[in-house]
Amino acid sequence: MTTLDVNHQIKLRTFTETDATLLFECIEQNRAHLTPWINWIAHATTYQHIVKFIKDSLHALSTQESMYLAIWYEDKLIGSLNIQDWHKKAKRAQIGYWISKEYEGKGIVTLCMHRLMTFMFRQMDINKIELHFTIKNTKSAQVAQRLGFTTEGIIRQSLVRNGIIEDLVIAGLLKQEWKNKNSI
Repeated sequence: MTTLDVNHQIKLRTFTETDATLLFECIEQNRAHLTPWINWIAHATTYQHIVKFIKDSLHALSTQESMYLAIWYEDKLIGSLNIQDWHKKAKRAQIGYWISKEYEGKGIVTLCMHRLMTFMFRQMDINKIELHFTIKNTKSAQVAQRLGFTTEGIIRQSLVRNGIIEDLVIAGLLKQEWKNKNSI
């Protein structure tokens, strides 16, 4: 199990099967908030779907394909961060996230992303982190900007989200850029 302390209130921890009920409840409470941005929400409609997701995520972690971490705020599950498309030879990975509506706009995602990125650059020896988001997702664009990502391109009409074809923004951050900014 991986646990990363963000601060005295926030920690990141890999999901365990015992988190299934809390994760399902969090998704249910935020379904309307998350549906416009995340495709898989439409397929996470039962407790059994969440149990399967957690089992699959633990398997993917064991094979170093991806990592899913719960965001815990004062011992309450409020969202998730993930590492995916992990290319070991290229030392590149993509990160994603979601957070409960109640906790949005409080800087929690930025703090959690900063902690995860530090872990990725230091412990995982990642050289490049990518963040992908739709052009309409201005909040993700702001997170990317705050963390020092560079917009590398817009891939036109390349993502289908909720049945609509949209433009995809790809932002990246290199380890050297992170070092220059954070003195790691």
